[in-house]
Amino acid sequence: MWAQLSTVRVEEGKVDAVGEAVERLRAFEQPDSGLLRTIVMQDQKDPARMLVLVVFESEEKARAREHDPRRQEGVQELRASLAEVLASAPEYTDLDVIADLVP
Repeated sequence: MWAQLSTVRVEEGKVDAVGEAVERLRAFEQPDSGLLRTIVMQDQKDPARMLVLVVFESEEKARAREHDPRRQEGVQELRASLAEVLASAPEYTDLDVIADLVP
């Protein structure tokens, strides 16, 4: 498995828009994308700081998903709407999943 953590700063009063944007992703997500889960989190000490963790079957599937033409129109619209919400560009951290413990 492979994961990517995105950290973003959200404009004041726009926090809900990030969760809504992630939900909109479902509309154009492809069943063969390799996406396993998406977790949206908010920093308790800094509510304007949001983290989005996406977990994939593999990095190869994740990279292929980035360039999937079936998603491009939706992704472009989503980026445009997020540009009005984010206080700065997202920071990305690529991660190799060592363990995934589910109770």
